Amino acid sequence: MSDEFDDPPGPIELPITDVLDLHSFQPAEVPQLVRDYLEAAWEAGLRSLRIIHGRGIGAQRRTVRTLLERDPRVLSFGDAPAGAGGWGATCIELGER
Repeated sequence: MSDEFDDPPGPIELPITDVLDLHSFQPAEVPQLVRDYLEAAWEAGLRSLRIIHGRGIGAQRRTVRTLLERDPRVLSFGDAPAGAGGWGATCIELGER
């Protein structure tokens, strides 16, 4: 007799939007997640993005911004406006193809 819980589900694909919230991810997952997100967003034609990393002690913010500095698709980035997270989020502009 087969039970629906015998086989674990495969990866869940989520739609790519212009916002990525890192609060539900472990710090070790963040670098690859951000790289994958930038690739997927760029491929989807999104050019204005926001990554929510939180305020905390600034570790996630530094990780995100180091990755952004190294990505040739990134034209600019900076703190989000106050109503969109302020220094707890980073707004990003990607270049065209």
